[in-house]
Amino acid sequence: MPITLAQAKKLKNGQIVYTPGFYNADGTAQRWRVNGMPKTWVKSPNKVKVPIKHGMYENWYIDETNLHGFTLKEPKRENPKNIVKNRLVK
Repeated sequence: MPITLAQAKKLKNGQIVYTPGFYNADGTAQRWRVNGMPKTWVKSPNKVKVPIKHGMYENWYIDETNLHGFTLKEPKRENPKNIVKNRLVK
């Protein structure tokens, strides 16, 4: 289930979010760590910007346009034989 706007606004520093559809070599979904407090706007209550980090050098933001690509619950583990270049192939 994707993250909702209300859930994104309540994310805390250090919390883990997952990207279903992108997998590690062992079949687990990629984990991203929230790297700061969510930024919200008073005049635009339907906007949010949450900094996230994956690994040592990959930094990104969750915002209202890409909330559908992240989840708070860890997706089921996939068979590593079905994963090609970090994506699931069926």
